[in-house]
Amino acid sequence: MKSKKGITLIELLVVIVIVGVLAAIAVPLYTNYMQRARRADAKTALEQLRAAQEMFRAERGVYSTDIAQLRGTWGVPAVSGDYAILLNSATATTFLGQADPSGSPRQASDGSLFINQDGVKTPADKWAK
Repeated sequence: MKSKKGITLIELLVVIVIVGVLAAIAVPLYTNYMQRARRADAKTALEQLRAAQEMFRAERGVYSTDIAQLRGTWGVPAVSGDYAILLNSATATTFLGQADPSGSPRQASDGSLFINQDGVKTPADKWAK
């Protein structure tokens, strides 16, 4: 008897199903990983904003009310990944930095991240991850 070489249609379908199941598991995990990575970039940018504000205050005795000053002198980014870095409100003694993802469909569901002059980060659950 001659042996036949090759694969059957059933074997091919089984392989396709296995690859499909693996892809169905891997794609959401990868998407979640990328979302967390972009959020981490925004957190870093907000920490840079806070550090720049503290340096500004050490030099001049007050916090900056103009984010353009912080961007030019201390390198605070305007955008970090999918987040716009903003100075939400600022006075001589307080400030609230914001990372706003509203312009990004990939991060819009994430919501904004905030940091103030005391280093309080909100929402806390987004900073913890």
